[in-house]
Formats: sequence, structure tokens, C-alpha cells
Amino acid sequence: MNSIPELNPTWFQRAADYQARLTMPTGALGRLLELGRQLCAVQETLQPRTEPAAVLVMAADHGVSEEGVSAYPTEVTGQMTANFLRGGAAINVLAKRQGARVLVVDMGVQQPISPQAFAGQVEWVADLAVARGTHNFVKSPAMTMEQAEQALAAGRRIVAERLAPAGMRVLALGDMGIGNTTSASALTTALTGQPVAAVTGRGTGIDDAGWKRKVALIEKALERHFSQRGNRIEPMEALRAVGGFEIAGLAGAALEAAGRRMIVVLDGFISSVAGLIAVRMAPAARGYMIAAHRSVEAGHTAILQTLDLNPLFDLGLRLGEGTGAALALNLIHSAADIMRDMGTFEKAGVSGRGK
Repeated sequence: MNSIPELNPTWFQRAADYQARLTMPTGALGRLLELGRQLCAVQETLQPRTEPAAVLVMAADHGVSEEGVSAYPTEVTGQMTANFLRGGAAINVLAKRQGARVLVVDMGVQQPISPQAFAGQVEWVADLAVARGTHNFVKSPAMTMEQAEQALAAGRRIVAERLAPAGMRVLALGDMGIGNTTSASALTTALTGQPVAAVTGRGTGIDDAGWKRKVALIEKALERHFSQRGNRIEPMEALRAVGGFEIAGLAGAALEAAGRRMIVVLDGFISSVAGLIAVRMAPAARGYMIAAHRSVEAGHTAILQTLDLNPLFDLGLRLGEGTGAALALNLIHSAADIMRDMGTFEKAGVSGRGK
């Protein structure tokens, strides 16, 4: 974890000084310039590049779904994973528009998927399943510590073995898993101390009765697992107790990507919880992260505030899959293009700001 380098403040200043010379009023491109400075600091250059980019979609099932916390049955995880592999999901459409590669990883889908049946639809597919779904964390820990460590390592491995050798500069994180907003809400309370009701949303669209049951189940689970733990709960212990394999995998991927100076784009609630876990394990990882959007999920705002990340947009998204992160790629690419391709006052022969 200590291999992640802290971003050098000097590069932020160099980028700001250069931006002051670009042919526009000072700060006229707003947050695009903020993004540009971050890119320069991550890559330590005034000529940042953000292609190629990849969307990493990790899928897994959650034992807690047997409690009726979702509007959809568990088998939808496997069915949607197959849809990703066919190229027919929203993330496939949006990633294609951005020219990003999609990598689907089976971290623990209950119904095993045969990637060979969909050869050629998605460029990279890997099966790193830890188990066929977690345990029901209302009744027992979601996983063993060994499984949590295995899932974290799997995320690191996919970046090290698949993405880094392909020269990826930007990694967008996505998820799929029926029941995973229940896990994410439990993790949010465990890691931030926020009340369960304040960070628990309706997920796939449960009704009022379903939401109340979801809150009560999470409160029961947290009391069972953490009543004797005090205020500080370690991220791996939280993952073991109430996490999901895909959340652990995304946290590992974020850590490895940051260690290799990639930009890490957080999507919505699930991937942002993974981002918080990564930052709790290695605080320097925070400098490599960009929050794509603010989800309608109640807990997402709490996670963003804890990470001190200001999302790029709010479109009322709540799909997951990395869809918001894919949309953010256009802004990230544009920020890099401005740094590389926009003319300075000197080169353009345009008069600068008067004294």
C-alpha cells in the first residue's frame, strides 16, 4: 500500500501557471482546468494523455439478497453479466461512445457464466470468482478474511496483468450484483459512522415497506458484527463482515491503478464505497480519484463527503455498471486535450490580460 506515491504539489502549480497562459480569461473553463491540473500531477507532465481508458465491471452475488432487499431476484446478476458479455447493456453502449474498453470480471456470480459463449462481444473477460456469492451477513459474516484478501488481490491482479500491460491511463470502475446496495449501505455506516437510515436508499426500486425492512436488517447485522468494536472499524474487517466480493475487488483495482499512476474514476455508490476502502488502506490513493457523478442513492453523498470529492455532474443516475464513470470520460479526455492542444497567448499572437 505504501507504493502509491503522493501527488507532488509542484505539478499542480506548474499546470496552473501554464493554464494562465492559455487563450482564455483566467479560469474560464472552470472544472475542466481543475481536472487538467490533477491529470498533470498524476502523470507529472504538462502534456497529459487519457487514452486508452477502460471500464472494469466486477460482478458478484450477495447472500443478503435472500432477505428480500431487492426488487429483483438473485439470478438477475448472472443474466445481466451475460448481457454485458453480449454487448447489450447500458455500459457497453456508453463505453463504446467514449472509445473505452470494457472488462467484465466474475468475482462471485451465483450462476457461473461461460465467457466463451460470448467471444468477441467484450474485448477482455476474466473469471476470478472467490465463491458463488457471499453469505447472508444478517446471519453470519459475508466472507472469511481469507476470501476478502483473495478478492482484494484479484482486483489488483486484473490491473497488473490485463490493464497495465495494455498501457491503460484511466480506469473507470463499475459493478453488478443484486443486493449490493445493502452491502454498500452497511459498509458506509461501518466506515463513516452515519446512521443506517441516512445512508440506505431504495436500490433497484423497493417500496416503503421494503426500505424499512432493509434498514432494520442492516442495523441488526451491524449490531451482530460490530457491537464490541468501538468507533474505528478497519476496512478489511468491514469487508469481511458485510462486504461483497465485487466491492473488495474494485478496492484492490483502485489501489493497483493508483500505484501505477492511473486515474481512477469512481462511478456511483458501490464503486465509491470501494474507493473509500482503498483510501482507508492507502490514503495517497485519494489523489488519483475522480468522482464521476452524484447518485440518487442516499449513502453516496456521505461517501463523497468522507472522501472530499466533488462529483462532476448529477444526472439522477442510479444504474451502476460504471455508466456514470463512462460518461465522465468525455470530460476527462477534454481536460487533457485542453492542456495539450489549446494555444497560448504567445503562440496564438493574442494579447493577454491587461495590467
